[in-house]
Order: sequence, then structure tokens, then C-alpha cells
Amino acid sequence: MKKIYTFIALISLLTFGACTVKYNFTGARPIEGKTFQVNFFQNNADLVEPGIDRQFTLTLQDLIQNQTNLNLVPNGGDLVYEGEIVDYRITPMQATANQEAAQNRLTIRVNVRFTNKKNENDDFERVFEFYYDFEGTALPVGGILNDAIRTIFERITQDIFNESLAKW
Repeated sequence: MKKIYTFIALISLLTFGACTVKYNFTGARPIEGKTFQVNFFQNNADLVEPGIDRQFTLTLQDLIQNQTNLNLVPNGGDLVYEGEIVDYRITPMQATANQEAAQNRLTIRVNVRFTNKKNENDDFERVFEFYYDFEGTALPVGGILNDAIRTIFERITQDIFNESLAKW
């Protein structure tokens, strides 16, 4: 009887020992490639906020570097991110009885073209958008504007990462 238990234990060990599960904490699937490049995202919006094009480009680079083991290169990357900021808009969302804005919304839209030179099936072109609501009496300047842009760019870049690398 002891031999049967030993035999079953050995078979179980060999069976389950051969199975492996690849997992990482970012949710990214195994990436085909070693390098990536993020081309400068030009600001082509009708309403231009100076500096957000550079800020967006750097935010996307930082996110990919922090969540993958890919190396950033200036050109010739296995994965290429490029595009443009296509919309920067402030719209009133709620009105008061005096017909003044009680709440405004800053919306930013970014058109992204992703190219995977190792797997063309992953290529896409898509618009990513997010918003930030702020008090209607406040102007989107200084700290309010910085918070809004940081929040919007964190969300948009995470959505780009999920679409291109995590495949969520």
C-alpha cells in the first residue's frame, strides 16, 4: 500500500511540476521585443495649453519604463508609440440658478498609433480620452490645472498601456 501512495505522489509531482504559470504584477502579457520608442506627441488641439505635449510624451515613457523591462530608445524600437493631442476642451457641466457654471470639465483626447514590429496583429490606431471636473468658479490654472492634467494623463497612459501591452 505504501508503494502505491509513493507512486501516486511521484506521478502527481511530475505532472504538476511540469506546469508553469507566467505572472507579473503589472498584468502585461509576455512582450515580444526588447525596446520601445515614444515619438513626440504634437499638440494639434484647437485650444493649446503650452507644454502638455512634452508632459504627455514623458508620462507615457515613464509608465512603460516603470511597468515593463523594455528599454527606451530614440528610434528603431520594437514597439513604437506615436500620435497627437487632438482635443483640449473646457466645458460647463452644471449650471446655477444665475446661469453660471457650477462645475466645469477639462477633457483631453489623444490619438495614438501603436506599432509592434514583432507582431503586426497588435498594431492599432485609437483615440483615448479622459476628463477632470473642477469647480465652476475656479479657473483651470496653477494647482488646479496641474492636478487635472496629471490625473487625465495618468488615466490615458494607463489605458494605452492596457490596450497595447496588457491586452485588457
